[in-house]
Amino acid sequence: MAALSSESAVTRDAAIARLIVIGPRAVDRLVRLAANTKASSPARVAAFRSLESIAEPHAVQPALKAFADPDPVVIVAALNTARAFLRTPRGIEVLDHVTTVALDRQRPIAVRVAAIQALAELPAATVQPVLAALKTDPDPEIRNVLQPDGRRATVNTAQRLVSAAAGALPADATLLRSAIMRSAGDVPVSVLRHVIEQVRVHEGSESPERRAGWTAARAAAHLALAQRGSRLVLYDLRETIESARERIPVEFLAAVTEIGDATCLEPIAGAYARVTDDWLRRHLADAFRAVVAREQVTRRHAVAKKIEKRWKGAFDHLWPGRAGKAGRAGP
Repeated sequence: MAALSSESAVTRDAAIARLIVIGPRAVDRLVRLAANTKASSPARVAAFRSLESIAEPHAVQPALKAFADPDPVVIVAALNTARAFLRTPRGIEVLDHVTTVALDRQRPIAVRVAAIQALAELPAATVQPVLAALKTDPDPEIRNVLQPDGRRATVNTAQRLVSAAAGALPADATLLRSAIMRSAGDVPVSVLRHVIEQVRVHEGSESPERRAGWTAARAAAHLALAQRGSRLVLYDLRETIESARERIPVEFLAAVTEIGDATCLEPIAGAYARVTDDWLRRHLADAFRAVVAREQVTRRHAVAKKIEKRWKGAFDHLWPGRAGKAGRAGP
């Protein structure tokens, strides 16, 4: 349960898997977390995801209540939880609430799309009146989602980001990356944060060949956040650099150069000492020196002492004014 509030999406995902195995015994605590409006959105989303898979009836009421939450990402998670009960004895109550969301033109598009997708799982005769009403909706994005895949029009890229933040990632990573590059400035920084977290989890399920595209999309989102001065997901940026074994998208390095703080210096130094790619080492060195200068880190700073002790050769190359050649640093 504590891990559901972790900043790391990977940690939260692992906790969800364990809680699903625990099953009904975890439901009461999951319900309390999902309903706690003071908890972080990622933690509440993780709680709803757990409840969705456990599918215990006690989850219905908090899910329906969360339809009124101000955070669209939480609402989508609650919709997905409620969706699991559409074919149960609570189905009529759930259907009524989901239909209301789908038809509510004041709702964010991503929320309405999630509601429509939930309704689409029911027999056509049950939801036909609702779907018929939606076909005349004034919002083209709503009409678009009702079209067969081959007939769907080009979606609004800002809306694509909101949908991705809510868990509806496009099939092609290049579409998401393009949306980030075109519309990142048109959405709240919290949306970009959720996009990064959703993509990071998704990367792990992809083949190495396809994973690179999703990593590039995540890198673009990091740079977009950095350009807006946000450190919301700096932890993911640190972990990405710390785990680098080969060349990574340049946007990661540009982002850490822009907003990295002293906590980023050790991961940068560790990567510099480990990798052999000259291009990557050069960018790591530039980022390291930029952070040192901006954060006014001195040789007496604890992190500088730690780096010098652990990677003396790398430190000698990286420290401003003592930069050496880009050759392999000592261990």
